[in-house]
Amino acid sequence: MNFPKVIVLVLSYNGKYLLEDALNSYLKNDYANYQIMVIDNGSDDGTVDYVNENFKNILVRRIEKNQGYSGGFNFGLNIAFNEMNADYALITNNDVVADKDIISELVKVAVTDDKIGFTTGKVYFNEKKDTLQTVGMSYDPVRLNGGHIGNAEIDKGQYDKVTERYFADDVFTMVNKNLYKEIGGYDPEFVLQAEQFDWQMRAKEKGYKIMFTPHAKLWHKESMTIGKHSPAKLYFDARNPMIVLMKYVDAKAFKKYLWLHFKKDTLRASLVNLKHFYFRIALNIWLGFFSGIMWGIKNKKLTMKHIF
Repeated sequence: MNFPKVIVLVLSYNGKYLLEDALNSYLKNDYANYQIMVIDNGSDDGTVDYVNENFKNILVRRIEKNQGYSGGFNFGLNIAFNEMNADYALITNNDVVADKDIISELVKVAVTDDKIGFTTGKVYFNEKKDTLQTVGMSYDPVRLNGGHIGNAEIDKGQYDKVTERYFADDVFTMVNKNLYKEIGGYDPEFVLQAEQFDWQMRAKEKGYKIMFTPHAKLWHKESMTIGKHSPAKLYFDARNPMIVLMKYVDAKAFKKYLWLHFKKDTLRASLVNLKHFYFRIALNIWLGFFSGIMWGIKNKKLTMKHIF
């Protein structure tokens, strides 16, 4: 049997305390041709020494200055595909516990078609072992990315079919070398949030597919690095999806999205946070919104037709 080479990329920023569970779970995989690499994204918690001392069979590569989510994974993707000659790279968070068959099950689907660019599976909440966090992302006629399929549902087998998805979260996703060689990795413009949305849009424009397999499973501790409700996360949530839409849809479609985004995601969300005296969060939502507007003006992606 042919076993394509897989490099598992674990990105970590001051997440040494999370690595034991994540790395040990991936080490339990019995796939015949894989290597785990930790990317230390400018940490100051001794990540490199910790991995070298406790995981002799795992590579660790350090970036001296934090490059953000996209830059950190791009660093790893370059090593995986251009230096280690991998066939696939498995992007994965550090706040996870992976099933022992996750690599083999992803490969089973990925190898069936050269135009499968991304392959993912079931993500569960780590605190609720049978409760789904996501099994892919749905399509929305205005936002394009319609949000998580299966979120907060008990897994009763309702998603037990290999199927194509419109989008997928990148808590874990297997990336095809062909896709990387043709379109590259993440756009570093997206330091945090919507990075996979943009990458998958570029991939879809080139005819690549996003596949889901129910047999690849992972449990996610959720937003352990930046925090689920951190001001930074909400800043980029307000900014980055807007930039993705500016890049890929026409003025008429963007105008419809913009006013929805303004009313619901910006104005309403900031008022809710102000009501609870979360002033910094409310401010960051507005700063993110206006940062997206300024990006559109600067990059000539936003005109009066996009607004009125």
